[in-house]
Amino acid sequence: MANYREQGIVLRTHKLGETDRILTLFTQGRGKVRAVAKGVRRPGSRFGGRLEPFSHVDLLLYEGRSLDVVTQAELLASHAEVRTDWARSAAAGVLAELVDHVGVEGDRDNHLFLLLRAGLQSLDAGPPDTGVFIDAFLLRVTAAVGFRVETTRCASCGLPGPHPFLSVVAGGTLCSDCAPSGTRAVASGVVERLDLLAGDAWSPLVALADDDTARVAASYARAFAEHHLDRRLKSYPLSERQAIA
Repeated sequence: MANYREQGIVLRTHKLGETDRILTLFTQGRGKVRAVAKGVRRPGSRFGGRLEPFSHVDLLLYEGRSLDVVTQAELLASHAEVRTDWARSAAAGVLAELVDHVGVEGDRDNHLFLLLRAGLQSLDAGPPDTGVFIDAFLLRVTAAVGFRVETTRCASCGLPGPHPFLSVVAGGTLCSDCAPSGTRAVASGVVERLDLLAGDAWSPLVALADDDTARVAASYARAFAEHHLDRRLKSYPLSERQAIA
């Protein structure tokens, strides 16, 4: 059995036996990894507090037959305040659920790892509105796996925008000729916000207002991600973001 070292972020944990814990990790080099941390729940465990959900850790593991085994763990970023604050913990839960869904065991995806790390770092800073980071993460992860929301041209015919109609199924904005009857027209501010949410920068999101435009964009981001990833996000209702029907 080979030993290997990896950086990883703990997505979730559950108990195994009386003292062990199974971890689902998303690692920088191997994608999703499931591993056992033996004795981690025992009082005085040498790395028990380092392997909590959302922790960013440097690990030494060895390959097991069904589950790998953690032998060393060095904490790089605990994100402890994310875990202890309700709004931030609920938001981080959405991030972790989404990565757990799209991540593949043994398949390196450094871009997805960096997205998760950046999302947790943004939540760690204590933003006034955690929902905006959920919205951005949903769109950015969906784009990372091949479904980028179209905001600058018609998602059907490619006609340069802006366009007032927004479709989840079509993948973004639609021109008046391509929009089916009954397609929802939205304010220009919604499309502008979606364009910013789907971008690369995180710091500008802090200044975005939490208003009706934000709630329409949030509703669309959730619907877009759930449709194109074929996944109902069980953790989303806990995030205090009230989607618009």
